[in-house]
Amino acid sequence: MYGALRSLLRILLSLLTHWEVEGEKNLPPGGPLLVVFNHLAWFDAPLAIAALPWPMTGIALKDLQRIPVTGQLLSLTGVIWVDRGRYDREALRQALTLLKEGGVLGIAPEGRMSITGALERGKTGPVFIARKAEVPILPIGITGTEKALGEWRSFRRPHLKAVIGRVFRLPERGRFESRKEERQADADFIMERLAELLPPEYRGVYADSVK
Repeated sequence: MYGALRSLLRILLSLLTHWEVEGEKNLPPGGPLLVVFNHLAWFDAPLAIAALPWPMTGIALKDLQRIPVTGQLLSLTGVIWVDRGRYDREALRQALTLLKEGGVLGIAPEGRMSITGALERGKTGPVFIARKAEVPILPIGITGTEKALGEWRSFRRPHLKAVIGRVFRLPERGRFESRKEERQADADFIMERLAELLPPEYRGVYADSVK
């Protein structure tokens, strides 16, 4: 089922957009793996699914179930639905179990679609998962999805791009006064790896973090 869905997404992307994937040489053999990507539009997760060679289970807000097409597509991938604004213990259990079994988990560390079209401050949820499961992280920088609807309304095919970065692990920490500060530092570390994959206009609050 998942392979058929990914093939369908690739066909639709080829028909409706100009899409490309860069950095495929950075892809690891598979999981366990945490995939992180910036969040610009409803089409980010489908683009990431199409770009990757193996199945990815996403974490998504239950609100998205009401979005036409996107909600149905995410459900077909076996997405882990999470409640907004609360500690969802069951969603966390599912995520950790998936990684323990060698799966690939996808998440947008900003926790929502960017309202600026550029990177916002990263949340600490992905940090907790990465530390708890002790898994490597694969960053994917996405551009163009925020312009797709406008381009289609003008009868143009938008240019979408997914840039796959190098796998990394969170660094060892020990110099922070609180766990909260430490986790935010880790969240910023993840976002900086995403910023490195994006053009300057997409780097947002992490613009000064990229050398």
